Amino acid sequence: MATKTPSPPALNEGESATRERILLEAARLFRHHGYTATTLREIADAANIKAGSIYYHFASKEEILGDVLDKGIQAVSDAVRERIEALPPNASFRDRIAAGIEGHLWGLLHHGDFTSANIRIYGQIPASAKNRHRVVRRAYADLWDRLFEGAMASGELRSDSSTAVIRLFVIGALNWTVEWYNPQRGSFQDFSRQLTEIVFDGVLARKTA
Repeated sequence: MATKTPSPPALNEGESATRERILLEAARLFRHHGYTATTLREIADAANIKAGSIYYHFASKEEILGDVLDKGIQAVSDAVRERIEALPPNASFRDRIAAGIEGHLWGLLHHGDFTSANIRIYGQIPASAKNRHRVVRRAYADLWDRLFEGAMASGELRSDSSTAVIRLFVIGALNWTVEWYNPQRGSFQDFSRQLTEIVFDGVLARKTA
């Protein structure tokens, strides 16, 4: 009979707070300096703990990286799902995609260091970390593909393009707003609405009859 692997002990409140602080500071450093250039000592210093103490919470810098990446995309994914699930069952696909765009932007802009690090350093990270994180990214991509496929099937979205191309274009454009969005130039709702209208209706002026 196989023995059951014991679960790791639960962290107390102080340990959990320290772990979150490490992740927050790591995300900030990864975002601004890159993964390779950031050392464990710098992360520990920023988190105000001794360098050796970081190993109590994480086995390596790569493990910290994995949690930073997962946390960033999970925050965005959760915000998207919450907004879509809040819609009535008969909501149009345009409304669902609009809700997804708003959720994606909200997740990005309210978890800036995590989401920006996710975007900026993905090309720098080790293959092992990339392979692990690819599962999470794929699940999020599938969510959007299902939305676009449903919109195509209902006739709400043009069917002469692939859902993968549409997703890459839309998500790619939304992702970089974390670098230039200025909340002092208008409300978040207006910002989200403008981007949604551009996605659906383009930037050309409509001719009036």
